[in-house]
Amino acid sequence: MSQTVTGFEVHDIRFPTSEQLDGSDAMNPDPDYSAAYVVLRTTDGSEGHGFCFTIGRGNEVTAAAIEALRPYVVGRPAPVGAAGLAALYFELTHDSQLRWLGPEKGVMHMAAGAVVNAAWDLAAKQAGKPVWEFLASMTPEELVSLVDFRYLTDALTPDEALEILRAAEPGRAGRAESLRERGYAAYTTSPGWLGYSDTKLVTLAKQAVADGFEQIKLKVGGDLDDDVRRMKLARSAVGPDIRIAVDANQRWDVAEALRWMSALAPYEPHWIEEPTSPDDILGHAAIRAGQPVKVATGEHVANRVVFKQLLQAGAVDFVQIDAARVAGVNENVAILLLAAKYGVPVCPHAGGVGLCELVQHLSMFDYVAVSGEWEDRVIEYVDHLHEHFADPAVIVNGRYETPSAPGFSARMLPESIAEYSYPDGPVWRARRTTQEVSS
Repeated sequence: MSQTVTGFEVHDIRFPTSEQLDGSDAMNPDPDYSAAYVVLRTTDGSEGHGFCFTIGRGNEVTAAAIEALRPYVVGRPAPVGAAGLAALYFELTHDSQLRWLGPEKGVMHMAAGAVVNAAWDLAAKQAGKPVWEFLASMTPEELVSLVDFRYLTDALTPDEALEILRAAEPGRAGRAESLRERGYAAYTTSPGWLGYSDTKLVTLAKQAVADGFEQIKLKVGGDLDDDVRRMKLARSAVGPDIRIAVDANQRWDVAEALRWMSALAPYEPHWIEEPTSPDDILGHAAIRAGQPVKVATGEHVANRVVFKQLLQAGAVDFVQIDAARVAGVNENVAILLLAAKYGVPVCPHAGGVGLCELVQHLSMFDYVAVSGEWEDRVIEYVDHLHEHFADPAVIVNGRYETPSAPGFSARMLPESIAEYSYPDGPVWRARRTTQEVSS
């Protein structure tokens, strides 16, 4: 019996991570990790949870955009399979008046992704499967039906997507079993926030190696001499065999990126992430061609079309999907298929509240049912705020354990929602009181 969506709650949730400089980088020196969070409820009491990740101010704008989508969900049947989930995604992203606000980018597009992801969480729970397994149990035809191929067919046609998925189909069961036994490789950004002292960087880098990570990441882009010093310290701390990626968070022009990375190259960075504007396809291509370090980007890429162009232009060595930047699971399926077509590894971005919980499902689905590969592929891990989730991501010996709980691992604990709601939750009331007293 089909269920109807009867409840639609939106919350502005913010964590004061700026106080310890957790998440700090050259472009974002004082982030407060935040979530514009949506809960769908059905007639039988089931729930679906989704969110947009932001870094503080403006989270209320994203929450308002999610609220604007209420009429597309409430009073309607809850999607339970590929057909319903595809229909919801297409309706939210093709509505002409909402689409005008992008088109297919920015706050409105992210809001659509939060609702789409909440619907996937709900549907996977109804199926009794984690999202990665729910996706991997669909037929190639069902998976292709999820994708909006408008603007993609010069790079990837539906028939080509079917061919990729059908080629991976015979090995699905074996890869799923390997995943459950071994987990999926992670790398950690926790040592590398730009606001951390040298001592903290070295201590956390050594701890990461002791914890089994084979790759860490440093934020760069503030000052070249500082970055050279920090890179030298990190390389000394972890030794020659641990990969060190670096991330400029869009800080540079092309010429500056070439100069900066040529200076860091002797310390063998594994990749340079977001070296310039996420919209600058030709800039990324020039940076890739003009210095020796591989190029990664994607966390701020707005939609499947820009990913298509980055791949067509040979501008990236690593595709970094984000679970909450594009329009949810459906659009990320499109991006995974594009990356598979071009043979480029996918290494998701997960620096933010709840992103580790979500992207693990996408990478695991990719391994089981799309690319069939996990060589040279890692999922970012940031050791912040997992305690606020009912089914947090779990890392053992530098690898993500495979989620087994039904859903998208997106459900935040009710007490966390209450405590960190902005501006009237206890955490934020206390801070206002402290500021008023000190002033």
